[in-house]
Amino acid sequence: MTDLLHAIGFILTFGMLFVGIIIAEAWYWHKKGNYSAKTGKTVYDFRETIASISTGAIYKIADGIMIAVVITALYDVVYQWGFQYVPDDGLWSVLLIFFAVDFVFYWYHRTMHTVRWLWTGHVTHHSSTRMNFSTALRQNFLYDLNFGWLIWWLPIAFIGFDKNWAIIAIELNLAYQFFIHTETVNKLGWFEKVFNTPSHHRVHHGSNPAQIDTNFGGVLIIWDKLFGTFVDEKDAGDIRYGLTLRQPNTLNPVRLCVDEFICMVKDVARYRDWRILYKGPNWVEETYGARDNASPDEEARHKSITT
Repeated sequence: MTDLLHAIGFILTFGMLFVGIIIAEAWYWHKKGNYSAKTGKTVYDFRETIASISTGAIYKIADGIMIAVVITALYDVVYQWGFQYVPDDGLWSVLLIFFAVDFVFYWYHRTMHTVRWLWTGHVTHHSSTRMNFSTALRQNFLYDLNFGWLIWWLPIAFIGFDKNWAIIAIELNLAYQFFIHTETVNKLGWFEKVFNTPSHHRVHHGSNPAQIDTNFGGVLIIWDKLFGTFVDEKDAGDIRYGLTLRQPNTLNPVRLCVDEFICMVKDVARYRDWRILYKGPNWVEETYGARDNASPDEEARHKSITT
């Protein structure tokens, strides 16, 4: 019960903060004409913003329950079998869990982009065709049902960090990422060399070939530079937000969360190929060809990526 109350308190506190920042940014862009020179379209669309906030609310409710009831219990079990590292109080302890959480997130995030089973949860976040603070909240409750969170939580538990420390570190890591979803902030000088920034993350959300599968970092961008997935915004070309294929044509928050999962299940049934579950998001199109109901725009974009 204590874990559940902590989760609810965290959701309410940061939820109100984030919505307040979204309103402030929307007002800022309204005063500037609500036009993005980067995309040639409006920065904020009221219906899309409401859809993003709605998916975020559904996700955080499910996530809070999952953390309080399942994840923390499993964490305790794994902790008993791990290294049971007990850090001394001080800056070293804080830095160690910070780097560990962010390093594991990099690989978790990268896996979400390369395994369709996990992509069916993450796709919702990339489905927005705009980049603003509300896009950060466009999340999917399937994160908590597809067991992808095991990739992030269990290594931290196995190392032996205190459960409460881990919860704080992970939630703060995610909170930081809220602030990199914006076109309001441009380049940040030396900060760009080490930390993930709005500039870096705009590239990550791009759907053109030079932007796909880049800049996976959470707080730090150094992992992308170490593992060859970094692309600077100046080298990324024109950024087009959204998906390369299967771009949603709905703003229904439930459908934004489940449509890709349903599509994956249908693909498995149609082609009778279980590899679809662990292959890349566009592997079906690359292997079996464009689907019958693909739009001409989708087919053209698919060809530009696969050729």
